[in-house]
Amino acid sequence: MTTPVRASVVVVSHQRPALLSRCLLSLSQLDHPDFEIVVVADATGQDAVARLAFAERLKTVRVDAPGIAAARNAGLARAAGEVVAFIDDDAVAEPSWLCHLSAVFTDARVDAAGGYVLGRNGISFQWTGRNVDATARHAPLPLTGTDPVVLAGRPDRAIKTEGTNMAFRRATLAALGGFDPAYRFFLDETDLNMRLARAGASTAIVPLARVHHGFAASPRRSTNRAPRDLSDIGASTAVFLRKFAPSGESPAVLDALRRAQRARALRHMVAGRLEPRDIARLMSTLEAGIAEGIARDPSDPAPLAPAAASFLRFRAGAGAAHALLAGRPWQARDLRERAARMVREGQPVTLFVFSPTGLYHRMSFTDAGYWIQTGGIFGRSERGAPLWQWCGFSSRCRRELARLAPVRRFRPETFDVLRAPGRPG
Repeated sequence: MTTPVRASVVVVSHQRPALLSRCLLSLSQLDHPDFEIVVVADATGQDAVARLAFAERLKTVRVDAPGIAAARNAGLARAAGEVVAFIDDDAVAEPSWLCHLSAVFTDARVDAAGGYVLGRNGISFQWTGRNVDATARHAPLPLTGTDPVVLAGRPDRAIKTEGTNMAFRRATLAALGGFDPAYRFFLDETDLNMRLARAGASTAIVPLARVHHGFAASPRRSTNRAPRDLSDIGASTAVFLRKFAPSGESPAVLDALRRAQRARALRHMVAGRLEPRDIARLMSTLEAGIAEGIARDPSDPAPLAPAAASFLRFRAGAGAAHALLAGRPWQARDLRERAARMVREGQPVTLFVFSPTGLYHRMSFTDAGYWIQTGGIFGRSERGAPLWQWCGFSSRCRRELARLAPVRRFRPETFDVLRAPGRPG
């Protein structure tokens, strides 16, 4: 991997202190040698930050009002790295995320970069590479392999970066004025992608720069992802269309949005996550948002000043390599306690707990700060693999280590420490 450049990581959080703490714990294990963390949060988030063992190594900015674009700009104002990366509070980063994401900026052509996003099971992709047109419609990019790819957009189509996994050259982002505060939620990064494309900038898609994203509850959606309010989606779409859509296309795009959101709400109703009376209410919030967005003034952000604070390095040198713990379900309690203790002592840990079954695998980052993968010895992890795989416990552990090696740096002796697990007494 190319030596990464000095980077700032900006995390925006609003009314989700527990998730913010978990996100920051994952960032504390990054193996990047030269980075800082800027936390933009409300009062509850600031209280959560103050309780972290590494609180003094974080830059903090208090922003109580909701509004993702304005909050990201507040973080950008304090970010002193050459590159500024963004991750959401309901996501956690693979230890190598920032190294992979920032390394591409050694290429002078690159002004922006985006990585891949894993979904709830921690293995399947939620988003990979995409582009987006002037009506905010997305399409997948035909990418293969794991090497970064540098792509240039066009005035009518930009290379998409996901808001929870993106980075920008600070000088470029500042020259464009950062994020447009006319977007309070939804499409703020897509607006920036379009402005970058129209400025002739190039974006790198970095497949190995990976974060895990869980779609946490918010005022806009419940824990089961059922929508609660569509006004921000309507407003942001209206603002985006006013800025970028070709003349005369907005009415058709808004009609398509109405149909899509109604179909989405009906799917949740059929699944029992919404009641019939919720449909009309949700559609009324969408209409109110569209009307408000049409009346809202999109801005032409002015260039931003240099960072308002000096660089606050999170630590000197790269983070520690991961240790591996592995065992069967009857050993899980002891293994979890050991993993948590090792994390408290400064040792990142990945824990495998594999049962003698064909269960699908899942990967997650715990509140205690260790990674855990569960599933059956014979079950599949990658969703394209066979449903049933004949192998032993140790060989399955080695196979999963090989799968994770590109994104998680294990200690050199890891492959030598695996032992056959004991049986319950």
